[in-house]
Amino acid sequence: LNHIVHNGGLYKRPFNEAFEETPMLVAVLTYVGYGVLTLFGYLRDFMRQWKIEKCQNATEREEQKDFVPLYQDFENFYNRNLYMRIRDSWNRPICSVPGAKVDMMERVSHDYNWTFTYTGRVIKDIINMGSYNYLGFAQKAGACQEAAARVLSQYGAGVCSTRQEMGNFDKHEELEKLVARFLGVESAMAYGMGFATNSMNIPALVGKGCLILSDELNHASLVLGARLSGATIRIFKHNNMQSLEKLLKDAIVHGQPRTRRPWKKILILVEGIYSMEGSIVRLPEVIALKKKYKSYLYLDEAHSIGALGPNGRGVVDYFGLSPEDVDVMMGTFTKSFGAAGGYIGGKKELIDYLRTHSHSAVYATSMSPPVVEQIITSMKCIMGEDGTTVGKARVQQLAENTRYFRRRLKEMGFIIYGNEDSPVVPLMLYMPAKIGAFGREMLKRNIGVVVVGFPATPIIESRARFCLSAAHTKEMLDTALKEINEVGDLLQLKYSRHRLVPLLDRPFDETTYEETED
Repeated sequence: LNHIVHNGGLYKRPFNEAFEETPMLVAVLTYVGYGVLTLFGYLRDFMRQWKIEKCQNATEREEQKDFVPLYQDFENFYNRNLYMRIRDSWNRPICSVPGAKVDMMERVSHDYNWTFTYTGRVIKDIINMGSYNYLGFAQKAGACQEAAARVLSQYGAGVCSTRQEMGNFDKHEELEKLVARFLGVESAMAYGMGFATNSMNIPALVGKGCLILSDELNHASLVLGARLSGATIRIFKHNNMQSLEKLLKDAIVHGQPRTRRPWKKILILVEGIYSMEGSIVRLPEVIALKKKYKSYLYLDEAHSIGALGPNGRGVVDYFGLSPEDVDVMMGTFTKSFGAAGGYIGGKKELIDYLRTHSHSAVYATSMSPPVVEQIITSMKCIMGEDGTTVGKARVQQLAENTRYFRRRLKEMGFIIYGNEDSPVVPLMLYMPAKIGAFGREMLKRNIGVVVVGFPATPIIESRARFCLSAAHTKEMLDTALKEINEVGDLLQLKYSRHRLVPLLDRPFDETTYEETED
């Protein structure tokens, strides 16, 4: 689906992104499966109430029985009766570096996943298809590890203060200058936690009387930050530019509810790569709309920084755009850089303002020096400032692995979501029973995968999510693909009928966005 012609020459490269529609029979069977599980859940709750079955879930004490229920909501019902059946697919304890292969502690459950017991055995050399180790910098040997160990011996592990007090080290200053140079912006600021970079900085940028236009599939950190800000929030359909433009037009024409005054600010929130869909933001179109309607753009590059673009500089680099066109560039160090924390880059005035107004800057403890050094060393490697071409080779290797893995899965007949260049690869499972079955069968074959279901995804769109890495060799990928193919046949997961529906052509219901007032 080449949108160069359709979008007035905004794209300098083909933009191939499509979502195959869910087969009707699969959708019906998925709803039936959830219905049967729900009925059995109510039956088991009835049995627990009458002490026929042992109740192991959290409940109110006897003296609180007349209080408003603390635990008895639907989410808790779902956790007890649906999630608990497949809980062994999550929180698996890793006991090695989360590189291309990992070691995992074996555990068993004798009470249907309510509790786990460790056997003492370690499962060795599991091919890791779930970690966000895009460029392979999560490693226990090499330049990054040596540099971090050297800084650990010089500075120690903790800072024990905020940046504004006694926690502003020379390493923090060096990191921020390097990040600004890497992004091509005037200034940057680093934070100790990626989630808080969003949730604590958005309230510092917008407030009451402002409007936030947020993609419907934005990360929870963006959603929380938007809610904490007190601004009005309106949702546009995922990556749908017609939906976004309609909201922008309405916002300018009608202004604020009741008073009809103009909005103080309009802020568009988008992500570079959407971590559940594997899709890439239509950034050229978003920037064109932002300029046309004089709004601001906040870009979350948590998954795209390092993983996209010929130079590994994210979605802006991928589309060949100017960083100056993005007002707030946010990203994390937790993925491509194999570290922890996040950053915000932009104009010097923006960063100076955030240094004094952001809660995560004023109140949070500074980043640990060894973590800072890990980021500095890996970033310099990507930029080629270490005197080698290792970083560039890793970026290219990730792109090759991504295209190869996606192509092979599609050829096998699986339904794969997202952009062909996205290292996040969702494989659709749909039915609730297949979530746990896929995770267990893959682990039996020494492949570690992440499976995702409701409420993290729509109820009929459960999936397995693979994350590619530059550290994966072709032999590893071929081994994983062979086992995925075998499990796909075993569980009958090859639903694809090759009826690809481009996201741009998905029907848009004008009632699908929400409005949150004061």
